[in-house]
Amino acid sequence: MAWEKEIEVCRRVSRKAGKLALEHARRGVEREDKLDDSPVTEADRACEQLIISELGLTFPEDGFLGEEGANDPGWSGRRWIIDPIDGTRDFLRGLPTWSNLIALEADGEVVLGVCNLAAQGELYWAVKGEGAWMNKTPVRVSTIHRRDRAVLALTAFPDLGATSLADKMIEYMARYWAVRSMGGCQDAVLVISGRAEAWIELHAHAWDIAPFVILAEEAGCRFFNFDGGRSIHGGNAVICAPFLEQELRELVGGS
Repeated sequence: MAWEKEIEVCRRVSRKAGKLALEHARRGVEREDKLDDSPVTEADRACEQLIISELGLTFPEDGFLGEEGANDPGWSGRRWIIDPIDGTRDFLRGLPTWSNLIALEADGEVVLGVCNLAAQGELYWAVKGEGAWMNKTPVRVSTIHRRDRAVLALTAFPDLGATSLADKMIEYMARYWAVRSMGGCQDAVLVISGRAEAWIELHAHAWDIAPFVILAEEAGCRFFNFDGGRSIHGGNAVICAPFLEQELRELVGGS
């Protein structure tokens, strides 16, 4: 397998970070507010530090980009992109819908990614050309091909009013069998594992979506930004079953 050493180390480090986050949760964590009013905890910082330290020992020439401040370009042409706890609001409230996110970008392309929902015991991972997996089980896009039997996941409902999608979404959502909004990482893996058919992420940084590019595409899903591109730096994202791709491109394209 290409990237065999990298994905093995990545999975191990992600599990270790998940255990560290759970230890913090058991002891209790205090919320702090960043400048953008998003929450952060000591667990976020500790997990990012652990991930960078562990990966850096094995891959000392690689760079890092992390939500909690890591920004080192390295000199190998590779960069690890890290969200130490994606879903800090859920983490603070004792909900299990948070994860550690790690992806490896090589020469500008994401080649592997991990999403570890540690509180649920589910570690999703993918390597380019090797399929998508949850622990040791392969995961695939849904086989449903009817919108009225499909599930749509929309992350960050409070942000909807600030987009031009607001006037379209009520009517559009009504066409689905069900709509969910359980947080970015949880919503994304529902689609990747075939338990939902579409995920719309309204606002996202690279670390929020980097692993999901490779996870989605290796699972047979489509990934794109609202502007039609395919970038982790696009500020938003859609993951969907192939039969929904065209209509979702049209829906978000004018936002």
